[in-house]
Amino acid sequence: MHIVLVLLAVCAVPPEPADTVIVCPRSLVAQLQPWIVHRQTQGHRLMLVSSELSAEGIRAVIRETAQSGALKYVVLVGDAEPTEHDIHVRARSTPTHRIQAKVNIHWGSEPVIATDNWYADLDDDQIPDVAIGRITADDPDELARIVRRILAYETVPDYGNWRRQINFVAGVGGFGVLVDAILQMATKKFLTDGIPPAYNTSMTHASWQSPYCPDPRRFRDMTLGRLNEGCLFWVYMGHGHRRYLDHVRVPGGAFPIMDIDDARELRSARGSPIALLLACYAGAFDQPSDCLAEEMLRAPGGPVAVICGSRVTMPYGMAVMSDAMMDELFQQKRNTLGEVQLHAKRRMVSDDQGTANRQLLDAIASAVSPSADQLREERIEHLSLFNLIGDPMLVIRHPEEIDLQCESSITAGERLTVSGRCTFAGRAVIELVCRRDRTKTPPPARANFIPTDEFLRSFQEAYRQANDRRWASQILTIDGGEFQTELAVPPEARGTCYVRAFVDGPDGFALGATRVSVRRPRVETAAVEKPKAGSVR
Repeated sequence: MHIVLVLLAVCAVPPEPADTVIVCPRSLVAQLQPWIVHRQTQGHRLMLVSSELSAEGIRAVIRETAQSGALKYVVLVGDAEPTEHDIHVRARSTPTHRIQAKVNIHWGSEPVIATDNWYADLDDDQIPDVAIGRITADDPDELARIVRRILAYETVPDYGNWRRQINFVAGVGGFGVLVDAILQMATKKFLTDGIPPAYNTSMTHASWQSPYCPDPRRFRDMTLGRLNEGCLFWVYMGHGHRRYLDHVRVPGGAFPIMDIDDARELRSARGSPIALLLACYAGAFDQPSDCLAEEMLRAPGGPVAVICGSRVTMPYGMAVMSDAMMDELFQQKRNTLGEVQLHAKRRMVSDDQGTANRQLLDAIASAVSPSADQLREERIEHLSLFNLIGDPMLVIRHPEEIDLQCESSITAGERLTVSGRCTFAGRAVIELVCRRDRTKTPPPARANFIPTDEFLRSFQEAYRQANDRRWASQILTIDGGEFQTELAVPPEARGTCYVRAFVDGPDGFALGATRVSVRRPRVETAAVEKPKAGSVR
């Protein structure tokens, strides 16, 4: 414990019980100081613990600190010590823990799972009790860069469009025709029901038959572009490996989605996203070579945090976790990323199905999962499989709500009056958009793959159209308070749509949406005079 006390001198022992335990290598403490000052300014009470302790010793300190009832966060700093012991690596590492796998070994995983969840479990029930995350860094420069990104995320007053943007990249399931079709249906439902309609989403899909597939030769560029443009979340769903994601496969060829070298091309200058890798192995942070998630975090223009799996992950477990995370983020509006993950994990273990999406997932898994008799065990195992590579105290700024009103239905070709209220001044974007599971134009029918340059180039325009759901828009400058505008509904607009509003101000942002049904235009028929009997026309 002498080392603990020495390091504690770096930040004063709080007069009240600590709400945060930080475990950090001695060589990285100086680079963590701006972060420490920032958190203390926010009112957090920090306790710094040496990473030179064993995993068991660190856990004992965490549990002792938690006895006060004030502990909320555990922040691990440094890479995990790899299985091959190296004294120099150990000096800059914070050890992780490994548990025996029970369910995912039937899907081809190793028999052990690397997990930090063990530190957050205070009562040995496998369920986390506090939020935890690991800021992986191999040297002081890397940590300093990551810390700067975290502080910029929370302090730079940038409330632009990235705050409402969520970008999805999807691989091809490959679990069989029936399971893949069910997963695709469930994904559409989540996108429609799980994410509030006021947010904007994009989809980049690896199936060449999908309208959301860009030119396969440019898929890597589009993957990176969706991250670099800045967004709230960047989500990958599909197969993964330690150092790369899956490939786009077309008859006669394959093109990469993303690999570890692409991390150097991450250039998200504003709106550093939170990355969610719903894939196997992309978060294997305990290996001798850094995994894809670690490389993404350390990249100068990379994401601010990555949530990822350390071993083989399973569709049902990931889907349940994602559903719970969406509810914790958008409905419960948790204040920090660590709280979102903590409460999502705690909910996913429960047999109480909660949301309609969860009920659907349980029904699907019971019917088609190879481990249908181990669904609860699969959910529990995913508590350990998924780890937060980043700061669990990362503050998530939630939008103010715009009270938006318009007619519930309108005929295409007419003008729609939209009114609302926003408490602050700023630039307002008012839009009429179609529902997320629909497109404005019929998607292309790609029954056959034609290996020509012209055919592949046509994918780009189809991809752009599929992700463009906007029928009409207006940009206003509002002073705060009531506002009103009109949208010209185009004659070709159809079906269930949403009017949504986004206000970007100097001190915050606001979102709102309301549903509207767009009817077909009335067909005007000219009166036809009936011929008299005996007359000829």
